[in-house]
Amino acid sequence: MKNIINKIFIITLVGSFLSCADLEEKPVGVLAPEGFFKSPKDVETAIFGAYGWIASERLWGRQFVTAIMLRGDMVDIGDRGTPAERQQVNDFNMDDGNGMVRQFWPYWYQVISAANSAIAGAESLGLSEDEINPLIAEARFVRAFSYYHLVRTFGDVPYIDFFISDPSSVIGISKTPAAEIYSNILADLEFAKQWLPDQQPSDVRSRPTKGTAASYLASLHLTLHDYQGAYDEAKWVIDNKGTFNYSLEPDFQNLFRAEMQDGLNETIFSLDFLGLQNGGGGANDDIMPPMTGIRGADELGWSVAVPSMAVYNTWDDRDYRKEVSFADSALIGGELQPYTVFQNTKRPHIAKYRRYPGESNAEGRYSDNNYATMRYAEVLLIAAEALAEINGGPNTEAEGYVNEVRARARNWAGKPTDFPADVPSGLSKVDFINLVLDERRLELAFEYKRWYDIKRRELGLEVFTGPSSLEPHPNFDPGRDYLMPLPRTELAINPGLLPQNPGY
Repeated sequence: MKNIINKIFIITLVGSFLSCADLEEKPVGVLAPEGFFKSPKDVETAIFGAYGWIASERLWGRQFVTAIMLRGDMVDIGDRGTPAERQQVNDFNMDDGNGMVRQFWPYWYQVISAANSAIAGAESLGLSEDEINPLIAEARFVRAFSYYHLVRTFGDVPYIDFFISDPSSVIGISKTPAAEIYSNILADLEFAKQWLPDQQPSDVRSRPTKGTAASYLASLHLTLHDYQGAYDEAKWVIDNKGTFNYSLEPDFQNLFRAEMQDGLNETIFSLDFLGLQNGGGGANDDIMPPMTGIRGADELGWSVAVPSMAVYNTWDDRDYRKEVSFADSALIGGELQPYTVFQNTKRPHIAKYRRYPGESNAEGRYSDNNYATMRYAEVLLIAAEALAEINGGPNTEAEGYVNEVRARARNWAGKPTDFPADVPSGLSKVDFINLVLDERRLELAFEYKRWYDIKRRELGLEVFTGPSSLEPHPNFDPGRDYLMPLPRTELAINPGLLPQNPGY
């Protein structure tokens, strides 16, 4: 998509719903859709604007993804000199004034506003379904994507599915129950699956297709413990992988080489940053490479989000994915040095985003990364987990999906290896599902998935307080910590958002 759009650098979006707190001071949405949207191209521009809000420092460039990565058990704080707001998220002692939440909350509603304005504008054009529904479907996918993250992070939140032409109409808006939000997400994704194309122009992966919508439907059903629905959608994607041009990338490292990411068949949906470009409000500012990079190394970084030693030590050295995922040595003063002499945090660091960021500054900032939010490997693992739940245990088909992922992992940069081995037969349902969850933990390490797995399986007490904890947090409270607090500033302006989430 880098060669097709330049995202929000050229877009001034109308109808931006900044946040509940901003409505009185910054009236928005004062233009009607028909005053701006004259053609499908205008609708497309608004949708591209929504992608631009996601590919910003407040969401996929740092704040939101750092928060959900730190929330899991794979990434800890490295440099304890980092701002307290990050440590609070990581240590399960945040409050409703947390600065990270305060920054990313309104940006999700910026995305939603852009999607809603695109939908309203498309509907105002009076075109036939065949002409306009594919673009409406794309906007509805973006809206579903946004609410899927919001509802899993906060639970009940305001659900807005209309263009805001009168700001006063939402000043006192209340929260929508999570169950209703999930139902709306389902409806948006089903519409998207019906109307999106099999492939986007030039087969770009930073715009959704039918396969993208179905993959997210599979994930949604898995989250809701509808295992038949999860399996059906994942199996549909697998059966139609030729239509969508999906396959596993033979070399795992290539998934994290910025210069190769535009052409990878494994990517089902990605968020596309443009190297060495940035705009106002954190637009296109990808800061994850320095956040995960090594402070004091020749390739500069900040050592903020760093795995614990237990994560590194318990990962088998024979797994090529460990080699790709970690930087356990670095050039310091022109000499290769082990992690034991790193300047600040003497632990192996995350390498997925810092090693090959493409065009970027010296710290890896303003990278050229395409962040895959859904990969074909994940669809295979969704199918395996759901099928085991349906059948009361694994069968040959479920085992086969995991084995496909493991077979790719045995390709060590073109050299065949014998690790990890295929799944042993005869596992119980519990043992197989635990194996799949651990396969997800390794295959998708540091890709902002682990916290959601912990949450949907209610593993918090086990992974944070159990004897095998990789990142112990004895204060983890399942009655509080599966949700983040709504921002205090929002509650002060709009009491309709009360009550606050439990424990905050």
